[in-house]
Amino acid sequence: MFDLQIEDIESWIRGRGFTSVALQLPEGLKIRATELSDRIFKDTGATAVILGYPCYGACDLFTSYKNYAQGLIHFGHSPIPNLPQDPDVMYVEARAEVDIAESVKRVAGTLPSRIGLLASVQYVGLISKAKEILESEGKTVFVGRGDSRICYPGQVLGCNCSAAVAVQDEVGCYLFLGEGDFHPLAATFGVERKVVILNPITGEVRSVDDVKDRILRRRFAAIELARPAEKYLVIVCGKIGQYRPTEAERISRLLREAGKEVYTLVTDEVSPQTLIPFKVDAYVNTACPRIAMDDSVRYAHPMLTIPEAEIVLGKRTWDDYVFDSI
Repeated sequence: MFDLQIEDIESWIRGRGFTSVALQLPEGLKIRATELSDRIFKDTGATAVILGYPCYGACDLFTSYKNYAQGLIHFGHSPIPNLPQDPDVMYVEARAEVDIAESVKRVAGTLPSRIGLLASVQYVGLISKAKEILESEGKTVFVGRGDSRICYPGQVLGCNCSAAVAVQDEVGCYLFLGEGDFHPLAATFGVERKVVILNPITGEVRSVDDVKDRILRRRFAAIELARPAEKYLVIVCGKIGQYRPTEAERISRLLREAGKEVYTLVTDEVSPQTLIPFKVDAYVNTACPRIAMDDSVRYAHPMLTIPEAEIVLGKRTWDDYVFDSI
């Protein structure tokens, strides 16, 4: 169902002359790790080292792979174009191979006349087919081009919905092709149009409006809880795709100008356990914005995104709330 491009992987290994590679897989694909390792060794003679670290996206690229292998095969994500590209890294996007004709035709009648198409990377290859079907049903379809962080038209990351924003003024709603809540929630927070989710595998059609409302209530509560805070920990992530030193410096300056005590923490892994030792009142997270959006209830103190910290400081209002995008 998901193409792991094993023949392409083997050809790439031979072409690079590697005798060892590291395999970096997201949680959902780690079940295939030993199978992939066996196949690679059998067909190429190369040793495949399985990386056990959590992997949340291409922003989480394991840049220290040279300590363990000559090359890195990163599964489940596309490259981030505005980051340096390493010729010894291969991306395997795990594209879905599924027929969506019937499910797209079925949902078409429930959609307005002007539609924006979106997808996570596993399903971006289905966008052109979905567009063709929707247009045959009389719809006008738009596929936005995202910013320099986005690899494909219509692609949504968990931290970036610029492809949706690009066509927001042209559409009445969006049709998102994909599974789960992670990616469509990013689109829902980033635009003012309804996002309809179509699972290409099951054909299920749904929305995440209720999840969005619940998260927004939590975000409002976090902002209010942070207002009396005097000591802030500004979190900077050292991962290649989440490192935002300029934004960290800017929000630190604004906090200091407001009379707050500010401390800077650099870490590759943001977790409740990581933050336990630090005696502060609130956190401002400049790493992946979804840490605050999705997991804030796990932390001992309010965890804010950069725009939320700006609300606390009076630099913007709740009515001007925006999704923190990398």
